[in-house]
Amino acid sequence: MYKAPFIGKIKELQDLNLLQRRKLAALVVIKGRRRIGKSRLIEEFAKGKKFIRFEGVAPTRKTKAQDQRQEFARQVQRQLGIPGLQDVKDWGDLFTIVAEATKKEKVIILFDEITWMGSKDPVFLGKLKVVWDQHFKTNPNLILILCGSLSSWIEKNIISSTGFLGRISLKLTLNELSLQECNKLLEMHGFRGSAQEKFMALALTGGVPWYLEQLNPELPISENIRKLCFEPDGLFVDEFKYIFHDLFGKRLKICKKIVEVLKDGAKDYEEISTAALSKRRPA
Repeated sequence: MYKAPFIGKIKELQDLNLLQRRKLAALVVIKGRRRIGKSRLIEEFAKGKKFIRFEGVAPTRKTKAQDQRQEFARQVQRQLGIPGLQDVKDWGDLFTIVAEATKKEKVIILFDEITWMGSKDPVFLGKLKVVWDQHFKTNPNLILILCGSLSSWIEKNIISSTGFLGRISLKLTLNELSLQECNKLLEMHGFRGSAQEKFMALALTGGVPWYLEQLNPELPISENIRKLCFEPDGLFVDEFKYIFHDLFGKRLKICKKIVEVLKDGAKDYEEISTAALSKRRPA
């Protein structure tokens, strides 16, 4: 299966490799907006190593905590060959099963989209903390990575949580590619436009790797913009609402109102407060 070339994130990759050489169990937290390359960084780090990945279910209004547990159990059964887990109703039991099954292995375990896994279960992170203390960290060859796109949830519930104080070995926040890295990725992707077209491409994508990869190198940048942003089914048409939700979570509505106020130009605090509040009230 084709994968775009791995560009950038050199320091983050070095930090992960240095961590693995310590011969101590490590808990890693990686956050960053959707499409920024979190999963790709982890896959690059895990290349040639024992790697087990568990992924949360994209939530809907009807998704329940038990749905996440059942999906996690299904993935445990498929990847570790442990049957009969579908009726397990306790995260602590599921985490312990994974820890015991891998306790003698040199392994990287990823909980991908952990915000989806645990956001609807108030004891999820507490159970994970207990099993980390009692089981996971006894394996000196283990790296457990917690990764997600809802950065505000991760910051509040994991990084700033007293429950994980002193337990996190490495925190990584992934950012956009630099201008030089964007240029390299465009050229490796086959984009041969002029310097002005490259500038337009960067203005459109903001250095987000996945966005850059969606550009068709055989089309001029103006045609790419039309197809991606202005056709009814263009990939970027609804991107704003998805990204905004990931970034701000429950603060989505008020943050969106502030952005709407600022789109017409700079304003001071009082002007923003007045305008945002007025937009909340019916005329």
